[in-house]
Amino acid sequence: MTPSTNGLLDIPAHRTLPIVGDTIPFLLNQRNWARRRWERMGPVSQMEFLGRKWVLLLGPDALEVAIVNRDKAFEPGPAWNFVNGAFFEGGLVYLGPQEHMQQRRIISKAFTRPHMETYLDGMQATIAEHLSRWERARDILVYPETLRLILGIATHTFAGMRLGADTERMTDAYIDCIRASTALIRQPVPGLRWSRGLRGRGVLLEIMRAQVAAKRADPGEDLLSRLCAATDDEGVPLTDEQVVNHMIAMIHGAHETSSTTVTSVMYQLAKHPEWMDRCRSESRALGPGGLRYDRLGELRALDMVIREALRLEAPVPLLARMTVADTSVLGYRIPEGTLVAALPAFVHHMPEYWRDPELFDPMRFSAERSEDRVHKQAWAPFGAGLHLCIGQHFALMQIKAILHQALNRFEWSVDADYELSWNRMAIPRPRDGFPLRLETARRGSGDAQHRESSGQAIL
Repeated sequence: MTPSTNGLLDIPAHRTLPIVGDTIPFLLNQRNWARRRWERMGPVSQMEFLGRKWVLLLGPDALEVAIVNRDKAFEPGPAWNFVNGAFFEGGLVYLGPQEHMQQRRIISKAFTRPHMETYLDGMQATIAEHLSRWERARDILVYPETLRLILGIATHTFAGMRLGADTERMTDAYIDCIRASTALIRQPVPGLRWSRGLRGRGVLLEIMRAQVAAKRADPGEDLLSRLCAATDDEGVPLTDEQVVNHMIAMIHGAHETSSTTVTSVMYQLAKHPEWMDRCRSESRALGPGGLRYDRLGELRALDMVIREALRLEAPVPLLARMTVADTSVLGYRIPEGTLVAALPAFVHHMPEYWRDPELFDPMRFSAERSEDRVHKQAWAPFGAGLHLCIGQHFALMQIKAILHQALNRFEWSVDADYELSWNRMAIPRPRDGFPLRLETARRGSGDAQHRESSGQAIL
């Protein structure tokens, strides 16, 4: 490392494969790749990713500089527009600073406590309906089933929609858009990922434009109706296209990432029946029906389990930024116009900050240990600063509501040697969908004898 002319250090680089660069090694095994990079090159280095040069930030100190962004030099919009703006353009994270602040103020009005209570009440029937189908089927693939459930919640809660025949179309469209974000060939070549993503974007636009037109004519109590009616401080409403873009992005944020987390929690509870018993005991104390907003805080064990699942399997492992001015990170010079990748998923597994980081240990989030507070960015699944996920509290509420009902209804377990294998290209998802057999939960079902007779994962 040599100082540049202004006294800052030049960023270390290394040789990479032609064209592919670091993309495939990074996507195949982010954690091991990042750990090796950290040990060889430290918190700031260069990498070749998706055909472009990036600066890679590892560790909570480097992460904090970029995502807290005190010097206003890092913006997510230009970076995310490069990664997947072709599919999710116009969402909050894709906007410039001024437009982001204006539209965030408008959208935040839809996430006040009275609205959140309405959303929670409204999603209970959707959850119960889907879990009844799980009960009839018994053998399920957790991840695709959870995708359908959460898409149903998101579209009904946010847009007042009952998808029906459009469920599979929207699910497939979102999956195609997300997978396209990691395409090496970023041109609409027929049959390749980018082209499929653009086709998926077209499906989402078609469905959501029809919904916006319907809500303009006959508004309801859902978030889409509120966005159609909302205005900024000067009384200017959002355009139809702005509403459409925000809805597509918000359903995406509430859909794929929450599905990953619910799947991760169900897997960890299956592997750790003592925590399933503890969480079920809390849920049963609240009664068998839907979860009430004023009692969310009573699910303390479940809250710790969810936070630990988010640590172990961060649903958004990479946060993208671009520098809009010359700046520096930990003494390294970063010129204006540089793409920057910060990895909260790497921080979540650093033994420097977490005791035995590969182990499932929800007690690390207890008041007594509070490992997540050893550094402000030690746990950052929702980002931080001005771009902290606007739907963070909705996502956690939705996840709790699903698991609360599932724990009241079902028992599930996996064979001792079963390990869930994650495909971590873009948003993590299980390679096998996580096959599981569900059994009806019974009173007193926490004892060892019942667990021995409960359903096993289908391997």
